[in-house]
Formats: sequence, C-alpha cells, structure tokens
Amino acid sequence: MKPKILIVGWGFPPKIDGGLDIHVHHLFKELEKQELDVSLALPAERAPERPKIISLETGEGDMVERSRRMSQKVAEIAGDFDIIHTHDWFGAEAGFKSKKYSDVKWVSTVHSLAGGRTRKPDERLEKLEKVAIEHSDLSITVSRKLQKEISEKYGKEPEIVYNGFSKPASSGIDIKKRYGIEDEMFFYVGRHAEQKGLEHLIYGFRKVLEERENAKLVLGGEGHLTGSLKKFVEILGIQNNVVFTGFIPREELGDYYSAADVFVSPSVNEPFGLTITEALESNTPVVATKNGVEEITDSGIVSVRPNSDSIKKGVLEALKNGSVENLESRGWEEMTEELLNYYNSL
Repeated sequence: MKPKILIVGWGFPPKIDGGLDIHVHHLFKELEKQELDVSLALPAERAPERPKIISLETGEGDMVERSRRMSQKVAEIAGDFDIIHTHDWFGAEAGFKSKKYSDVKWVSTVHSLAGGRTRKPDERLEKLEKVAIEHSDLSITVSRKLQKEISEKYGKEPEIVYNGFSKPASSGIDIKKRYGIEDEMFFYVGRHAEQKGLEHLIYGFRKVLEERENAKLVLGGEGHLTGSLKKFVEILGIQNNVVFTGFIPREELGDYYSAADVFVSPSVNEPFGLTITEALESNTPVVATKNGVEEITDSGIVSVRPNSDSIKKGVLEALKNGSVENLESRGWEEMTEELLNYYNSL
C-alpha cells in the first residue's frame, strides 16, 4: 500500500527564498507525477491556490514564532497521513508534535545548519535542528560535506540524498545588451548574507580587472548585506564594473546564466549549491568554493578557496576552459526515487 505523505515547506514558486524551496517544489511535483497521495503544507501568504497545497495561517512575528503556530496546525492534521516530511529547523516542532500525538512517521531533511548560515547563529534555531536530527524516525541530508558537519556537531550521521539538477527557465532576453556589457560577464545569484562570501568575490573581481579591465560583475539577488556590499564596491572604485540587479524573476534566470562567461559561487559554507547546478545545466563554467555538487560531478567546476586571490585565479582559469561539456547531471526524479525507497522502509 502506498503511503500518504505530508510535506511541510516554507515557500513555493514564485515565492521562494532559496534552494530548500526549490527542493520541496520538485519533490512535491515528482511525487504527484507518480500518482501518490501527497500534500504540501505552507504558510498562507506563500501558498498558491492549487490542489493538495494546504494553506496555514501563521500570524505575525518572526519566522520562529510563525513556524511554531504553523507546527500546531500541522500536528492537528498529521494523523491523516502515514509520513510527514519536514525540512530544516522550521519543520522540527511540526514533526516532533506530529509524531508525539499520532502514528505518523517523521522524516527530516537537513539542508544546512544554522551555524553555517551566519557567524552568530540563533540558539533557538540550533535547538530546533537538534530536535529534528535526534528525534525524527529518519534524518537525511544533501551531501557528505553536511553529513560530516552534522556528525561533528550532533553525533549522528544522517542518510545522504543528493538534490537534482535544475535547468533554469529563459525568456530570450539579451542580458549583456540590457546592462551594456561588451566584454566578459561574471555572475552570482543568491542571498546577500555572510555565508555567501560576497566580499571575497568583489575583492577578487577587483583583482581580475587588473587583467580584464572591461569585465563586468553581475550580482543577482539581495539581502541584509546589499547596502554594505554596494559601499564596498564604491570604496574599491569599481562601481562602473559591478551591477546589482536585485531580485531576478525565475523566468529570466536562465538568460543570466547563459549570458555569463563564468558563474561564481564564493560561499564560506555551501552544503550543496543549487545555483551551481543551474549554471552547469546552462553550460556555463563555474568557479566555486567547497560544495556538495562536486561530490557527484566535477564537470565544469573550478575549485577555489574563499579568498580573493584564489577566486581571481579560478575565474581566469574558468575563462580559459570555456563552456561546460559532457556534464554528469542528475534528475529530480532520481532524488525522489531514493526518498521513496526510504519512505517505504519506515
């Protein structure tokens, strides 16, 4: 008998914050394709109106307060399902309460640790992720790199299920023409946060300009560091060579990757790296610090350290290498099949 599954997420296209939301989106769609009885619980303000998506009011407050209210509502409906699959710290209380008050089996996927996202992690988040890792019936993570971090911090080794690769949508826009770029274009997209190492990228790019004076760095996305990064660019005197795009619509993302001569992922900590897979699927060479993607393919990736000299060297090497050939890819259906095997083992 096929299990009845409840996934607990936080975002769904077009309202997404990062790789976790993309993972949940693809998992939900792939399970639907297999005609399984799957539902997805989301905060009301981020939930599209469509069948099998459960919209839950979370009220006001920060994400911790809202996830707590959402958890109570999830626990109230969990008894209607065989498996509840939560993600990261925000699903920990939902999974714990659901398991406590019903016969549901709890699967928890850890996409990143709170300590890897910021220099000063919130103790509340660390307590919740500890609960998810220690009390779920099955804990899963997305790379050996993150598995090792979890083992060192919490003394438990989750199972590993790698993400799939995503080919981003394109709309046919000429990105270089939009921004007046006539020479090399280097590209980053993602949150502007401590974890992402953008100060190393910007300083490394200034050093690249010593050899490629007309190159442009296009920084997609936004975050709490955007203002300080813009000031850093001005201090370095390279504002004419750096473009801050702000949020990039998903339907245009492929246009940016395809236009880029090199995509750079300079993260201080990158448990997997879905933007890396999107760049590779667009045949764009990648310069990246240590990540989970390189555990399953090294096609088109130039490995660097999170410092400006290493990033400069990597960017120039990637330019010389050119577009990605013979990519070893991985479909979201492969990821889903592996998760289904774990579901059926519970």
